[in-house]
Amino acid sequence: MVTTKLHANQRASDNIQVSYFDRENEVFEVREMPSGVEYAVDIRHHRCDCGEFQVDRIPCRHVFVCCANQRLDWQVYVNDVYKMDQVRRVYRARFRPLENPATWPAYHGPRFVGNPFLRRVAKGRPKMTRFLNEMDTRMLRRPRRCKQCGAEGHSRSRCRQSGGPSAGPAEE
Repeated sequence: MVTTKLHANQRASDNIQVSYFDRENEVFEVREMPSGVEYAVDIRHHRCDCGEFQVDRIPCRHVFVCCANQRLDWQVYVNDVYKMDQVRRVYRARFRPLENPATWPAYHGPRFVGNPFLRRVAKGRPKMTRFLNEMDTRMLRRPRRCKQCGAEGHSRSRCRQSGGPSAGPAEE
């Protein structure tokens, strides 16, 4: 991740020029060329007006230009968090394996209930959000009536008198 960001910053630094520098204090003023926007870079205190150097803790494109202008090593300004010896130090400690969950003490802390409205939308038919009224209850409506035979309790697709493959014996 760090190397891709560094390469992208190096490519973007082609249109940035150093307009003022104080090598003793390691303070620079750089200008992005088509727009003319100026940024102050304080390499010693790891600060740049763009804010990326402070937030990401790796050199931004303005710091690359300053380092290239004064032939400084940009890797010095990468925070130790990104260096491999620091990553190895994290995993140097021994991890205790978890015991059998049946032997864990009972939890008596607060219970958190998830908000169902923050869930992702499930697949399939969308959930109905309409408020139901009297017309929507099946009990209040008349029973179904078949359009083919006129009997109640089924529809035309389930009618026994139709000549379809699922039809039972026809009465005459």
